[in-house]
Amino acid sequence: MGGIFGTISKKSCVADLFYGTDYNSHLGTRRGGMATFCKEKGFVRSIHNLESSYFRTKFEPTLDRFEGATSGIGVISDTDAQPLIMNSHLGKFAICTVAKILNKDELTIEMLEKNMHFAEMSSGSTNPTELVALLIIQGKTFKEGIENVYRHIKGSCTMLLLTDHGIICARDSWGRTPIIIGKKDGAYAASSESTSFPNLDFDTVYNVGPGEIVKLTADGMEQIRKPNKKMQVCSFLWVYYGFPTSTYEGKNVEQARFDNGFNMAKTDPVEVDCCSGIPDSGTGMAMGYAAGKNVPYQRCIAKYTPTWPRSFTPSNQSMRSLVAKMKLIPNKAMLQGKKVLFCDDSIVRGTQLRDNVKVLFDQAGLKECHMRIACPPLVYGCPFINFTSSKSDMELITRRMIQKFEGDPNKNLDKYATTDSPEYKRMVDEIAKELGLTTLKFNTIEQLIEAIGLPKCQVCTHCFDGSSQFSLETFADED
Repeated sequence: MGGIFGTISKKSCVADLFYGTDYNSHLGTRRGGMATFCKEKGFVRSIHNLESSYFRTKFEPTLDRFEGATSGIGVISDTDAQPLIMNSHLGKFAICTVAKILNKDELTIEMLEKNMHFAEMSSGSTNPTELVALLIIQGKTFKEGIENVYRHIKGSCTMLLLTDHGIICARDSWGRTPIIIGKKDGAYAASSESTSFPNLDFDTVYNVGPGEIVKLTADGMEQIRKPNKKMQVCSFLWVYYGFPTSTYEGKNVEQARFDNGFNMAKTDPVEVDCCSGIPDSGTGMAMGYAAGKNVPYQRCIAKYTPTWPRSFTPSNQSMRSLVAKMKLIPNKAMLQGKKVLFCDDSIVRGTQLRDNVKVLFDQAGLKECHMRIACPPLVYGCPFINFTSSKSDMELITRRMIQKFEGDPNKNLDKYATTDSPEYKRMVDEIAKELGLTTLKFNTIEQLIEAIGLPKCQVCTHCFDGSSQFSLETFADED
């Protein structure tokens, strides 16, 4: 995934930029970067590897180098090193992105055939942020250049551009990832997470629309391009990677998770002694479920936050499995001899969940283990954002079940994605059996959409039902 933050002020913005970017740290683990501008120093940039440390600890000792800056952008990236600083006919600018570009290789070839070159590499391949920057400088203005990005990329791209006269904010053309605008006296800010604002005294004043482009100065906000009429904001903002105190499109993450659990409890006949959340993203749902079911909410599993505070984990599968095991600690005193219902955000591979369930029965003495999942089964891989580290649809436990039943992991996907169809029930029963669960139930798309509180047509549920009508389209200009 990734998160971005930018701010511009009539006085020094360095502290706001540092802490505002840090509040996006749950969205990525690979690279962190900041770029600032002031008239005396011009553009200053710093990028650090975050795979073995944290944004705050890497950047805090060197903040002095940004002294005097009144505008800046920061990024927590799960992919490439950024921000980048470009010099072009549009002027000098810094850029950071939250993007997944499916046709990156094809666009790279097109660029090279036009005698353009790439200076940055990311994991041996084209740096996606540099590709976006090169598409931008093909325009006569920043507006034309950003629209050029919208027309050419398949996937998604949200970005911040830092110029010598302001910050340009451009949200993905289908609005899959957000940009929220905050304001305080003498300053404006833009962030992937509204969580960045309260402790920095910013008030949320605007949600940038899909495909909309706005320019921020210390004195105000100017719309450069109107938002598109259609939106497909990612439902996983509320299910998984959104921070509990964040609000997107006016819909708070924790409230959506609570409502999700509360509503699910009302239609679930299972009898349990207590309800517990799998930290962190299952906690809000579990509290809602406990309230709806009128059973105690208890912390039967705790996350060891002193050394494992993050939601995201390393990209290496063996290390990811070890981290997932080490950071969650079962509480035998709360589990022994009990019938416990656990809530979690999703099931992707299921490997770690299976191991955890075995520990709960064998070592903690659990009597029954009931699992309730905030979203429907993940039947389709996501082509739009990097919300999991899966490289293939076959890493999804659902596809492995379908392969087992059909001999073809791509057969009858629509039937397996249809709640309560014979195929769906067979798949869920088999997943429960493989994971060692007493019962397993997934939320329905209808219940999830109700909890989010937006019209279904504005929310992307492609990974559940393959329904996105904008699937792999590039952007087309709207009247």
